Amino acid sequence: MAVHQESRRSAHMMEISAVEAAETAPRHGAVMTPLAARAVAVVRITLGFVFLWAFLDKAFGLHYATGSGKGWIDGGSPTKGFLSGVQAGPLRSFFHAIAGTGWADTLFMLGLLGIGLALISGVALRVTAVAGTALMAMMWAAEWPLAQHLTTGAPTGSSNPLIDYHVLYALAMILFAASYAGNTWGLGRIWARLPFVRDNRWLLQ
Repeated sequence: MAVHQESRRSAHMMEISAVEAAETAPRHGAVMTPLAARAVAVVRITLGFVFLWAFLDKAFGLHYATGSGKGWIDGGSPTKGFLSGVQAGPLRSFFHAIAGTGWADTLFMLGLLGIGLALISGVALRVTAVAGTALMAMMWAAEWPLAQHLTTGAPTGSSNPLIDYHVLYALAMILFAASYAGNTWGLGRIWARLPFVRDNRWLLQ
């Protein structure tokens, strides 16, 4: 057992070393240059703030998308207005049924907060990519940009009936996880060395 655990730790340290070497390599190919790594880090942190700001606005009613006094802490629902207003799509009845429920509000707000903090800090980016893609897919389905395009020829909130910001955000989060983006201007390396992360590789960034 001890030999097996030591073997796992050695393999993991080799992976960390490979990532560190990749980050500093200036060659073309699958490895990013230092400048590219910094550029991706800027996009990562910026997108993280988008999610974090959405959480703060909906939680405290900062009078942007959420009016003053209508925040989550004031008893407002961050999902009721949006989900109850879904007018088309195969999940329309499902969204109407869960609109404003306590568990839907809680999961949505925890998702915004968790994704925002993870992206800004650069940790758990694999889990974040999965959770963020799921959240973006649900929001895309709720807005259903195909609806008006198919019925009237006019787009719904987007000039493209298929690709909108939800898809782009999801793809960006997948890119961050695949490129170890948390190692640059983030806590990715520190996160990877934590014992519980070393023993649960699915938690790696």
